[in-house]
Amino acid sequence: MDAKSTVGTVEWTECTGGRLEPAERRRLVGDLVRVHLGNVVGRFRVLAHLDPGRRSYVAPARVLPPDSPLTRAAQDVAVRVLPATLLNHSHRTYRFASALGELEGLDVDAEVLFAAALLHDTGLVVAGGRDDFTLASARTARDVAEQVGLSTAATRTLRTAITLHHSPRVPLAAGPVAYLLAAGAGVDVAGVRCWDLPPSVLADAVRDHPREGFKAYFTRVWADEAARVPQGRAQVLRRYGAFTAAIALAPFDE
Repeated sequence: MDAKSTVGTVEWTECTGGRLEPAERRRLVGDLVRVHLGNVVGRFRVLAHLDPGRRSYVAPARVLPPDSPLTRAAQDVAVRVLPATLLNHSHRTYRFASALGELEGLDVDAEVLFAAALLHDTGLVVAGGRDDFTLASARTARDVAEQVGLSTAATRTLRTAITLHHSPRVPLAAGPVAYLLAAGAGVDVAGVRCWDLPPSVLADAVRDHPREGFKAYFTRVWADEAARVPQGRAQVLRRYGAFTAAIALAPFDE
């Protein structure tokens, strides 16, 4: 993966402000089509009781957040910056991402994954100007990383996972943290890959971190982001990805 030319990496986002060229936009629309087709198939498997998550198990202890200077610092910033609705979404994102990692047997840095999950949407609250919100989130993550003395490599992993997370398809080749962060957020926002998770994981996450009107809230802030950066990925998701409908149809009550 070429960091400077791959849409969504921290290098690409810093260089472009998150604004897409026409060819990049067309590729993302193609990715959206594939995601939607997979989502339709997955939802039918749930309805037919053929979803793999129904036959899977993840021990609750395996999805608990780790305790370290990095995770505590990320938690402190998230609590200070995020409204409760987004804070709970961030915790659910980690829970779902961690569970998917367990089911796939991935070796992932749980501390960096947790920090990425807690900080990935801070930009939706603090971003200004005309740059993609994840750039502000990545700056917040950089400040946290510097505060706790995180290595250069781990800091780049953290920041790139954040700037990549709302691209329609984030492959494992981008690294397990980026791959799982995007997958966990996709479960919580649009129900993508919910069929891969045990029902108990979904239910426990919502019980422990209630949604509190998340669908209505996230639909509103996403529309604001799409309007603020009309050439960005948020607008592509909203315009071509039926994102408002995808949020509404996620398999959660609110």
